[in-house]
Amino acid sequence: MITIPIGALEVAMVQSGARAADTLRDTAEFARRVEDLGYLRLWYAEHHHSPAIGAFPPVVLTAHAAALTSSIRLGSGGVLAPNHAPLMLAEQFGTLAALHSGRIDLGIGRGPGTFDEPTARALRRGAGPATDDEYRDDVAATLRFLVDEVALGPLPEPWLLASSTAGAALAAELGLPIAFAHHIRPDNTLAALGHYRERFSPSRWCERPRVLVCVETVCAETQQEAARLAGPMDVVKAGLLKGRSDIPFPTPEEAAAHSFTAEEERALTSFRDQQAHGSPDIVAKQLADLVEVTRADELMLVTPVYAPAERLRSYELVRQHAAPAV
Repeated sequence: MITIPIGALEVAMVQSGARAADTLRDTAEFARRVEDLGYLRLWYAEHHHSPAIGAFPPVVLTAHAAALTSSIRLGSGGVLAPNHAPLMLAEQFGTLAALHSGRIDLGIGRGPGTFDEPTARALRRGAGPATDDEYRDDVAATLRFLVDEVALGPLPEPWLLASSTAGAALAAELGLPIAFAHHIRPDNTLAALGHYRERFSPSRWCERPRVLVCVETVCAETQQEAARLAGPMDVVKAGLLKGRSDIPFPTPEEAAAHSFTAEEERALTSFRDQQAHGSPDIVAKQLADLVEVTRADELMLVTPVYAPAERLRSYELVRQHAAPAV
């Protein structure tokens, strides 16, 4: 049994043939349900120009969910610093924290949120990718503005999102809790977290190293059903392996008919083996093993499943079989 807190990451997958507006409607019900299930946090990811993922600003979804719920912590996982002015981020999340005291998180990440270069440049008003120094300055400025300029009272809880040792090093330098994207770069997890713990410098935001690990989790009553539910995201991942970000999120039936190359099968199997997929007992063990090896203080589950009801059922099964309510 897992005794550390567990949260949920919402990536707002848009089903093949559905409207983004339908996905937006479903996010509201999802927020209410994961709160009822006892999850500690619900974060929203920033994505742009993808047929499979809704381009819904995390700050807007956070505000909407906060108005519909009463206890779950809400925020960005993450909002991408290169796409936003630091003062604007501070104003947005400082306002949310003042309106919903003790419930708002500000998870900051680096990536552009898109694989499409014109979109990335449009988000940055024509500028290229942020350098390491620019990113560090943006994160530091956002935190400074929260305290010195916005100063509305209650502060959001800041987290630095990372998928590499470089990101872990910045979190350690700034004394921030780290949310590690094990669901994206599992091969980097242990080295990056070791680097973070060894070099952590206490700050006003965090007195000791604090680690959240995000893991892809697909739980169903049987192993076969879990594999079926994971199929649509496998198709999207296979497209990304080829450098394609224009793959819609297919139905499980469409995914079952998809042919993968031997190379794709190997890559997908390797990735899946490092996540948590399967029946409740298997998922419970996989999550417990991940907590043990990473020494995580929290877990966050991302469940890219096609049907909203089946996605919620996965979170329900994890709560029933792997972890007590917070």
